Amino acid sequence: MPEHPPAADDPFPAWVDALQRRHRQTLTFAEVRKGLQALSSLYVERRAKIAGGAALEGAGKRAAFALYYGPAHFLLVRAIVRALETRSIPLRTVLDLGCGTGAAGAAWALETGAAVEGVDRSGWAVEEARWTLARLRLRGTAKKGDAAGAILPAPPAGVVSAFTVNELDPVARTRLLATLREAPARGVRVLIIEPLARRALTWWDEWAAAFVAAGGRQDEWRFEGLLPDRVAELGRAAGLDTRTLGGRSLFL
Repeated sequence: MPEHPPAADDPFPAWVDALQRRHRQTLTFAEVRKGLQALSSLYVERRAKIAGGAALEGAGKRAAFALYYGPAHFLLVRAIVRALETRSIPLRTVLDLGCGTGAAGAAWALETGAAVEGVDRSGWAVEEARWTLARLRLRGTAKKGDAAGAILPAPPAGVVSAFTVNELDPVARTRLLATLREAPARGVRVLIIEPLARRALTWWDEWAAAFVAAGGRQDEWRFEGLLPDRVAELGRAAGLDTRTLGGRSLFL
């Protein structure tokens, strides 16, 4: 599915440039590549360590997360939001659960003029998300907290969780689903995004059934040619397939 051509006032390219300056000051390309390889290994082969914070341990992995997954998640979320034709719906706030560097919430907020409220258990991620919002000229902030304990924002609002729900323990995941089920009645839209691979998503069918029963939808997405050259170069060097960005989503 094609992406919209970049607008002249799109802040994304300048943000990517700023990310390079921010995270490459003390690290070589080879060190960041090694960090990205370690991250991808965690996501695919050693998922049990992610809950303990292993994904953001060490400067190399943090830089790789910011330089590769940040832009990739931003572009994927933006493409999905546009494909769902939600851009014309004004929102006051986007609550980003498990915000990481803030990319997902920022992508949706830029499409709708909303402020962003980010929540993440990592202090490093919170600071990075605040920096992201400032660089993208968005209102809002991020704070350290529990994504599963979220309180729905006042409408009109959206809640996004990109690549986070799968990292919650089963009890926390059930608690979050109970909260999100109340969103339609409160005038809040919800967007959940996870990888296309189903192996680790043992909970997905239950969530999909709940979203569809509440009037929502589930989709699978593949977008080609989204990554800018410098981001794609890092991914290729780490052995990743950068030709396509994909994910599965629930929208309510």
